[in-house]
Amino acid sequence: MFLAWKEMRYAKLRYALIIGIMILVAYVVFMLSGLASGLANGNKKAISDWGSSTIVLSADSNKVASASVLKRADLNRAKTANTNKAAVGLFATAAQKSGSKTKTNVAIFGAQKRSFVVPKIIKGRLYQNAHEIIISKNLSDEGYHIGDQIKLASMTHRFKIVGITKATTYSVEPVIYLNLDAFTTLKYGSQPFSSASQKPISLIAIKHKTPKQVTVTTGTSDTKVAKMSTATLIQNLPGFSAEKITLNTMIDFLFIVVAAIVGIFLYVMTLQKTVLFGVLKAQGVRTRYLVGTIVSQSFIVGAAGVILAFILGYLTSLILPEAMPFTIDGMQWLSDGLILILVSIVGGLFSIRTVTKVDPINAIGGE
Repeated sequence: MFLAWKEMRYAKLRYALIIGIMILVAYVVFMLSGLASGLANGNKKAISDWGSSTIVLSADSNKVASASVLKRADLNRAKTANTNKAAVGLFATAAQKSGSKTKTNVAIFGAQKRSFVVPKIIKGRLYQNAHEIIISKNLSDEGYHIGDQIKLASMTHRFKIVGITKATTYSVEPVIYLNLDAFTTLKYGSQPFSSASQKPISLIAIKHKTPKQVTVTTGTSDTKVAKMSTATLIQNLPGFSAEKITLNTMIDFLFIVVAAIVGIFLYVMTLQKTVLFGVLKAQGVRTRYLVGTIVSQSFIVGAAGVILAFILGYLTSLILPEAMPFTIDGMQWLSDGLILILVSIVGGLFSIRTVTKVDPINAIGGE
């Protein structure tokens, strides 16, 4: 380590250049990781907030919540405590405040006000009828406030905002909660139903029980259902897996780029120091020590680049616009940082064979 550090101090400009490149690559890795986490969190946060362990969808929905159609009566088919299960309606639309021409894309969740999926109110109160709604704080930050009358989809009547919940998103859109009657009217209009129990919902959320522990009875005329974990539902959200795989693949390629950059740089540096290594070997310095020097330099380059990139990435996150889905996942950044340092060391290993093959006599010009 002593020789490695002393040489780096001597050739400051060369090593500053490679550390600078390392910072840029690591910075891109951290930013892509933040975007990947932000997009994933933005797509699933509202569902994750439920704290459910099992989701029941219609069997023909292909595990996609928005394609599932059940009936309210299906809630009774799930054999678990009433407080541990909830009927949920899902709908995507646009919201428009009275007196404004601006529309905001939102995700609508219909649920009974006392069900566990409805988040806690941080301001105002819960909805009491089919004309009242509660909104997430991030929608409130866009200019929607308690007492405002808003229009949803093509409905002629207005909905009154009576409460605000913590910030959350579904498919990277702010969330509105309303009761099941309002959901039915909003999605199906004036379509008649024989009874309230026959009105449609999208899914059933269940907590405290795994899919294997949940029993759903099936009669001859009942809709066939599919049970799955909440994690499985999230993985099947439209675009969720594709976005995650795309960004993670880009990060993986950057790991390869780091190994190549550090490997080429140190290999060239090693070739330029062949005579020096020959002199050191002639003086009795062991090859293992010289190899350790190269590995140490690789580690210093990687660690310095990662630490500075981490700081730069964090500072950048402070000035990003609120609308950008960016989340710092400390454990993920730590994992990415360690991998970057590791591949930096691996890149340095490419030069080891050059060092081990140095012949002191030939290196210093002997016969």
